[in-house]
Amino acid sequence: MSSTSGGRIEIAYGRSHLAVDLPPEAEATVIRKRDLQRVADPAAAIAGVLERPIGSAPLSELARGKRSACILICDITRPVPNHLFLRPMIERLLAAGVPASGISVLVATGLHRPNEGAELEELVGDPWVLRTVRVVNHFARNDEDHVDLGTTPTRGVPIRINRLFAEAELRIATGLVEPHFMAGWSGGRKVVAPGVAHHTTIRTFHSARFMEDPLAVQCNLAGNPLHEEQLQIVRRLGDVYALNTVIDEARALVFASFGEIVESHLAAVAFIDGATRVPVGRRFSTIVTSSAGYPLDKTYYQTVKGMVTPLDILSPGGTLIIASQCSEGFGSAEFRHAQERLVALGPDRFLATLVAKDLAEIDEWQTEMQLKPMRKGRIQLYTTGLDAGLRAITGVEVVDDVGAAVRASIARSGDRGVAVIPEGPYVVPVYEADA
Repeated sequence: MSSTSGGRIEIAYGRSHLAVDLPPEAEATVIRKRDLQRVADPAAAIAGVLERPIGSAPLSELARGKRSACILICDITRPVPNHLFLRPMIERLLAAGVPASGISVLVATGLHRPNEGAELEELVGDPWVLRTVRVVNHFARNDEDHVDLGTTPTRGVPIRINRLFAEAELRIATGLVEPHFMAGWSGGRKVVAPGVAHHTTIRTFHSARFMEDPLAVQCNLAGNPLHEEQLQIVRRLGDVYALNTVIDEARALVFASFGEIVESHLAAVAFIDGATRVPVGRRFSTIVTSSAGYPLDKTYYQTVKGMVTPLDILSPGGTLIIASQCSEGFGSAEFRHAQERLVALGPDRFLATLVAKDLAEIDEWQTEMQLKPMRKGRIQLYTTGLDAGLRAITGVEVVDDVGAAVRASIARSGDRGVAVIPEGPYVVPVYEADA
C-alpha cells in the first residue's frame, strides 16, 4: 500500500488506464497486490512444471497409450496466458503417441457466449494450435453435448458435463488462479464446473442457497459450498489434471503449477493468497476501484465482481465508485432482463423472487450479487460504453467524472480518506484493525 494527498492516479480501464484527478483534500491509500517476481523464462517454467508435476506423473507419461485428450481453456473474460502453455502441452501429447485428431481444446464458456473468429485467435494466442488440433466452444444449453453422471452426494447438484471432456482418456483443465467472489478462487476445479457443465448444473450453483451462503466468498475455500460441490464433481469424473497460472498486473507470468487437479490448484492458491489479500487498518467512506480492465471490463455483467470484492473495507453508507469501460455493452439478454426486474421491483422484492428457486434463471445471479454492495452503501459507475437506456437499468448511479464523485463523497461523509484499488477484483482488501 502507499499513501498520497490529492493528485493524479491511474486505474485499470479497457486495454489501458483511466487517469483520475483526486481533489487536493483527498488522502488516498492505494491498495495493490504484493509485488510478485516475474518468471524470467516462461517457456522453461512451463516445461519444468509439466516434467515435475504435483501429485501425478509427468504429462508425457500421462499421455502414453492414450488415444484422446481434451484440454480446457477459459473463455475471453479471463486473461490466461494460453500462448505460453498450449503448444508445449500439445507437443508432448503428440510425442507420446496421442493422434492430433484425438486432441481437442475446449473453451470453457460456462453460460457465456462462444469465442469465435479473431477473438478465438486472440484467446488461443498461437496459430500453430489452431492449425494442429480441434478448438471448439462449450455450449451449456445443448443437451446432447453432455453426459449425465448423477448428482453430488452432499447437496444433490446434477453432474452433467460436456461429453468431449468427460469421455476423453486424458482430461486437463487450464486456467488462471485469482480471487473469485463466490467460489473463493478461480481455476482448477472451477474450469470444469461451471466451465464445461450443463446449464442445470450451472443454474443450481447459482441458486440463492449457494449465493447467499456466508462462506461462498472470495479467497475462502473452507466450508465454501460451491467449492465442496466442485470437488465432488471432479472426483466423479475420475482422473483430471490441471495447469494453473498466476499473473501480475501487467499480465506477466509469476507462477505455474501442473498435476492432479486439486493438489496443483491448492499449490497455486497457496502461492497467491498472501499477495492478493491485503490487510487494511481502517474502513473508508470512499472507495475508487476498477473492473480490472480488459477483458474483465468488456461488459457490465462482469463489472459487478469489482463492486463486491472491496466491501470489507467500505464503511456502512459509504460510496464505492467503480470504473468499467463496458466496451462490449451490458451482457446477455437474460442479464438485462434480471436488471430490469431489479429496477422495477427494488432489491428486497427482487431477492424474494429468488430464494425459493432450486434453479436460478440464467445470469440473474450476477444481479443477486449486486445486491450485496447495494446493501452496504452507495454504488457509482463511471463508464463510456453504455447508452442512456442501459445506464438506467444498472441499478446504480452513473457518474461522468470520477474525481468530482470523490469530492462529493468526501463532502457527504466528512472523511478525507479514499481507498484506491487500481486492479479491481484481482486485489482483496481485508479490514484488520491492527494492520
